[in-house]
Amino acid sequence: MHNIGWFSTGRDKAARQLLQVVHKSIQDGGIDGKILFVFSSRKPGESTESDRFFQLVNSYNLPLVCLSSKEYAIGQPKSAPEKEGVLPRWRLEYDREVMRKLERFTPQLCMLAGYMLIVGEEMCHKYTMINLHPAKPGGPKGSWQEVIWELIDNNARETGVMMHLVTPELDRGPVIAYCTYSIRGKPFDKHWAEIGNSSITELKQKPGETSRLFRLIRQHGLAREFPLIVSTLAASSHGEINIKDGRVFDNHGKQIDGYDLTDRIDKMMGTK
Repeated sequence: MHNIGWFSTGRDKAARQLLQVVHKSIQDGGIDGKILFVFSSRKPGESTESDRFFQLVNSYNLPLVCLSSKEYAIGQPKSAPEKEGVLPRWRLEYDREVMRKLERFTPQLCMLAGYMLIVGEEMCHKYTMINLHPAKPGGPKGSWQEVIWELIDNNARETGVMMHLVTPELDRGPVIAYCTYSIRGKPFDKHWAEIGNSSITELKQKPGETSRLFRLIRQHGLAREFPLIVSTLAASSHGEINIKDGRVFDNHGKQIDGYDLTDRIDKMMGTK
């Protein structure tokens, strides 16, 4: 059985839905695991949305640990870090306080599920943490918006969604599992035709023409995110994927560059 730590700011409906989906999969036996705790970077009373998230956590009788990053930051020095990508000192101190609050728990795997803070180096080394990125391995980095713009700019034929290990280098940790999907053929081609050979600069100035393709790519990616998260946690809990010392292995002990779950996700979605 996998002991899972759950990190979420709990800022929106999607955060609640993801917890619901994973909790149900655990109850149904799809994921052979247990959520040991839920940690939030907000505290009760700070936001209506996060309070709804806390109500859901409490309804599942899961241990809830909170430390408001907003409150913690008050009075802290706001000097910029010395190097790009390095967190300011108060954020490192915040992470240390979080780890102290979680000392009694021993998770094998921690899921970042709508956790709106960058995780510092010390916490990355303390826990095996995984996160979702809305692109296939080797694909664009950055936010989902940046990913889609780059796909359009590169005239891409395929994209995907992946789960990766969290490292101090943002969105660059080893790939754990992934799925891919085509952004050509029906229903994509007519929207590619609409934008023609326009440059990305021109397209951003004509959002009406680009938005249909942009929204369609996002729609197909979103539809795969929850299934991939659940399938990754399930595969890990059943020993199909093993993570050790920052590397990913299959069930034969062979190191892999990510576990391809495309067929499994397609079946879950009814597209195959």
